[in-house]
Amino acid sequence: MSSMGRAGKVRVERRLMTARHGARLLDRKQHILADELERLQLRAELARTEWEELAREAALWLRRAAALDGSARIEEAAPLEPAGLQLRWGSTMGVAYPEDPECQLPAAPAAGGSSALSYAAAVHRSALEAGVRYAADQRAEMLLTAELAATRTRQRAVENRWIPRLENELLNIRRQLDAQELEESLRLRWAADRNSGNTAGPALGAARKGAS
Repeated sequence: MSSMGRAGKVRVERRLMTARHGARLLDRKQHILADELERLQLRAELARTEWEELAREAALWLRRAAALDGSARIEEAAPLEPAGLQLRWGSTMGVAYPEDPECQLPAAPAAGGSSALSYAAAVHRSALEAGVRYAADQRAEMLLTAELAATRTRQRAVENRWIPRLENELLNIRRQLDAQELEESLRLRWAADRNSGNTAGPALGAARKGAS
């Protein structure tokens, strides 16, 4: 039996073991990502609902404030500094995504105008915070969706292409080794039979000479 054949068999068996282990890991990763994605999708849907409701309410009170106070008073009520954002990052199976963002709102100017204007300003601040949470959830959902799709693609490639190819390669090697074993066994048997015949020939001739 060829030593190269044996070495090739061991090498392919190890690669096949690695491929099967990799497929199991990818399957586990896929399930974990799918569970986390489901959680994020639910959270994003709740954030979207909250943001849309607050945005509608803010638009309603802005129209009321405009009717009562005018555009000049609305401009005076706007903060002088822009809002800031601090992101925290979560991670699932090596995928980093934004989580629980903190919207840093600037100080509101001194109150002035009608109560409608004050309430409109407060609702706009709440709507901004809700919008930031929804945007972060959307981004997290997009990142996990992309990684889940890539994981499924890799798993299908391993299970449908890599593993079958290695299994076929291993099967061919085993067939070749079996054929070599059979050939070697037949050759040894033939050699043994030939040696047995050569030994019996001189012995038989000596026996015949003694008898005569």
